[in-house]
Amino acid sequence: MSQLLNLTSKLTSNQKRFFAELIGTFVIVVFATGSVVLDAKYAGTFGLWFVALAPAVAVALMVYAFGKVSMAHFNPAVTLGFLITRHLPKNLLPLYLGAEIIGALLASIFVKYVIGIDANLGANAPDYHFSIALIIGIEVLVTALLMATILVVVHTKGLKGFGGMAIGAMIGLDIFFFAFISGASMNPARSLAPAILSGYVDDLWLYLTAPFIGSMAVAVVYKIKFAKR
Repeated sequence: MSQLLNLTSKLTSNQKRFFAELIGTFVIVVFATGSVVLDAKYAGTFGLWFVALAPAVAVALMVYAFGKVSMAHFNPAVTLGFLITRHLPKNLLPLYLGAEIIGALLASIFVKYVIGIDANLGANAPDYHFSIALIIGIEVLVTALLMATILVVVHTKGLKGFGGMAIGAMIGLDIFFFAFISGASMNPARSLAPAILSGYVDDLWLYLTAPFIGSMAVAVVYKIKFAKR
């Protein structure tokens, strides 16, 4: 433990941010996709509540663990939102995106070899019984709700200690109420990694577009209303 603390103390602030984002994204993607894999593996034994609760708990824990180090993005859509609101300097954008993508890929590798390969490694998938317009709209909405919650937490300097739980709860609620329509990814890295490793990339276009639209829309509104000029 002392050696680990000593190593950590030698890292630069940017290195700490990188590893915080990598580890946080890794944990969140393992919980988010691993829960889907387990539910599929055991024929729905765990149910939707488990698929929604697992990433909610993971996000809350990672926000409390790394919020003061990296602001706890763990999500390229959130990172882009923070870039717009000027909470993230432009020069750190590659660092954050790189850490998030690497963390997500490592998570899907972990899920593949430790948890299972069912349900395309937990890749997101919309229900095409609904219209494309509705599917895209829902994915934009759930990401916007998440980004709005995150910005409320940031603006209130942690929501008096309940910030992590608020963000986690929003993710859980989004998944519970909307995953049956759009898949409720909210996170391009969470969708990208299992899609690439499983080869199921048919729906990837949705999760590489709609979440960014949702986060950007909320970030622009926040910047206009609250950001310091």
